[in-house]
Amino acid sequence: MNITYKETHDFSSEELERLFLSVEWSSGHFPDKLVIAMKNFKTVFSAWDEDKLIGLICAMDDGIMNAYVHYLLVNPDYHGNTIGRTLVGLVQQKYKEYLRIAVIAYNDELEFYKNCGFIKSDNASPMFITSLWT
Repeated sequence: MNITYKETHDFSSEELERLFLSVEWSSGHFPDKLVIAMKNFKTVFSAWDEDKLIGLICAMDDGIMNAYVHYLLVNPDYHGNTIGRTLVGLVQQKYKEYLRIAVIAYNDELEFYKNCGFIKSDNASPMFITSLWT
């Protein structure tokens, strides 16, 4: 396994569909929209096994103080290889001068994000208006 990382906004709809559906995220059913979304994110780092997209992280920011991690996903076949942690590290490095990097973590992923240095807020809760089911 030869994992490489790159910052890019260019993905095919098939690459994104395969990755998003590998983690059973409903947005994978809208690959053409994902292609556009990736182009619109400020920051996108991706992980590759040869020419296979196996992970990515996307962030948006206000240009100086706050960055928000929206997507972080790794194909389950590659879990346990520090790919997710490496992708988080790339975002942390890019935004090291920012005052806050935020993420909304699903409960099943809280420990992963804590291990990456995120702290769960005691006085805030994520809220959504959404039609996606994951």
